[in-house]
Amino acid sequence: MFRTLRNDIAAVFQRDPAARSIAEVVICYPGLHAITLHRLNHWLWNHRMKLLGRMLSHLGRFFTGIEIHPGAKIGSGFFIDHGMGVVIGETTEIGDNVTLYQGVTLGGTSLKKEKRHPTLHNGVVVGAGAMVLGAIEIGENSKIGSGSVAIKDVPPNSTVVGVPGRVVLRSKQRSETGEVDVDWHLLPDPVARAVGCILEKINLMEKELEQLRQAREEERRVEAVEPRTLSE
Repeated sequence: MFRTLRNDIAAVFQRDPAARSIAEVVICYPGLHAITLHRLNHWLWNHRMKLLGRMLSHLGRFFTGIEIHPGAKIGSGFFIDHGMGVVIGETTEIGDNVTLYQGVTLGGTSLKKEKRHPTLHNGVVVGAGAMVLGAIEIGENSKIGSGSVAIKDVPPNSTVVGVPGRVVLRSKQRSETGEVDVDWHLLPDPVARAVGCILEKINLMEKELEQLRQAREEERRVEAVEPRTLSE
């Protein structure tokens, strides 16, 4: 338990440059408060004290703005930055060194009592306001762009953007230092790329149409000159 707590605190220093001291992290970081309380709630849940686990979970939601169901399985080195509005469902499974930003929803898409929430493997990063819905798997070291909605399995080392989310970037590189890629402004824009392709095609068609128009005008001039020559 204490080893896991140390890993959670170390994750804050590793992924938030605003963290200055252990005291500041322990006192002022709601994400750490939420995950620490969740580990207690999860223990209670697994030892048939489900109501008490839910009550403490609700209390943690009141104080931190982060809702984590006691049934969710979460690995070590988990970091929630800012955290307000984060929702993690009952059957969610989260690996080690995963990072969530504010407003993230790890939600379900089924009303049956089954695995209905996502599985996030090691090193996954989910941007602010993103949603990961259903019993899907997000591969290791993948990144879900801010505001995206992932509803299908994501391969490892991938970047997903859009609504619905699509894989727009695949990389074979893996982080050896555990650093999180937060260059959200560098994410590819598939919509802009598609519009660019359409505009390029339109420009090409306009050039071809202009060439055809000029060729037709030349034919008309030739046809107008030939009758005049024959009459002479």
